[in-house]
Amino acid sequence: QVQLVESGGGLVQAGGSLRLSCAASGRTFSRSARGWFRQAPGKEREFVASIGWPGSTTYYADSMKGRFTISRDNAKNTVYLQMNSLEPEDTAVYYCAAASTITPIKGGGDVVYWGQGTQVTVSS
Repeated sequence: QVQLVESGGGLVQAGGSLRLSCAASGRTFSRSARGWFRQAPGKEREFVASIGWPGSTTYYADSMKGRFTISRDNAKNTVYLQMNSLEPEDTAVYYCAAASTITPIKGGGDVVYWGQGTQVTVSS
């Protein structure tokens, strides 16, 4: 079994930044695409960003382009999401995801493992 553990969420003012981390552990699961999704209160879970293996290919939701950056440290089996210029509309629970393929995740159907989520709250 693979465990994905997110960290780095919290409360930040509008215009601020946060960096989320997602560490994978369990059975060997290093060569896989990883990504981030988010779910705001009363809304469906939506795709944020993903990165393929070994990390040269990334994919973003249009509304996150230019503000969010996904990266990975393969030696640590960890994926990061740097979020800048945060807006109140970015408030959500952010979930780490892992696929069974090496190409970037583009939707929930590509995901085989989910993390428990980390809360991000952006105040106005």
